[in-house]
Amino acid sequence: MIEESEQSIDRRLPARRLLLVHAHPDDETITTGATMAHYAASGAQVTLVTCTLGEEGEVLTPELALLAAGHADQLGGWRIAELSAAMAELGVTDHRFLGGAGRFRDSGMMGDPANGKPRAFWRADTDPTVFAAALTALVEVIRQVRPQVLITYDDFGGYGHPDHIMAHRVATAAAAAAADPGFAARGATWQLSKLYWTALPRSEMAAGLRALRAAGAEVGFAAADSAEDLSFVCDDELVTTAVAAEKQADAKLRALAAHRTQVTVRGPFFALSNNLGQVSMSTEYFRLAYGSPAGQRDAQGRETDLFAGVAADHDEPSGPVAG
Repeated sequence: MIEESEQSIDRRLPARRLLLVHAHPDDETITTGATMAHYAASGAQVTLVTCTLGEEGEVLTPELALLAAGHADQLGGWRIAELSAAMAELGVTDHRFLGGAGRFRDSGMMGDPANGKPRAFWRADTDPTVFAAALTALVEVIRQVRPQVLITYDDFGGYGHPDHIMAHRVATAAAAAAADPGFAARGATWQLSKLYWTALPRSEMAAGLRALRAAGAEVGFAAADSAEDLSFVCDDELVTTAVAAEKQADAKLRALAAHRTQVTVRGPFFALSNNLGQVSMSTEYFRLAYGSPAGQRDAQGRETDLFAGVAADHDEPSGPVAG
């Protein structure tokens, strides 16, 4: 029997609830910004959990260069404000840091000395205590927010960054643990209906590179030689879902620009510190890792709504959570 307090929580919650788990500030906007804005505008509850403050990021803004980890090491605090500004552009009012701001630190790239810093998120790979702390913190968010849909990265973390890989592992474990009455954490158990991984189809990246080359010197970003060589793209046939959010294209560009220490935006293109340009996509792509595809399909046979087939409360899932 559901306790009265749990019924009260359910009555206060919007009918559709989306939770996203990202590694650093700016990751959310790059890969899922249009989707977040689309569902927020439609009245869904959109909750963002960011695992670190992105302390190890390179600083693209010259006047802020001394914030970097090798100088004052204050970049993380600055990026809190950038994330808040970006979320305001996307219309997302519920954004949190895993375990609280600064609980877990940006680990840097794989093999970087920052991997071993005391608060590095990647330490959860070898320290069960760190993993348990991250897992419990996310389970408590899931049990509070009660999302039907969760988005995170694939098991490669999109492009192999240790914090992205750990975000995948923690989110996947938390999806299962939140439904387990034997897992000790605050809140009543909750079962997700769908778990998605972010995805960038190879064909879409190739089209973006063609557009970037056509823009040429006018944009000033370098173009990768080929989409085939990029670690963060995936084969088109793996993509199950495409959320078209053209009305949110400008909001996504404004949110990208808010991450000004990390992202340079010129027209519809953006680049990170490597100066490799990409198109800011208003259609964003996903792989359904858990749950059943449903609803309307696009010309490629992909789902077009993350909540398709999901009841207002939640549906019983139809398969195991992928690892």
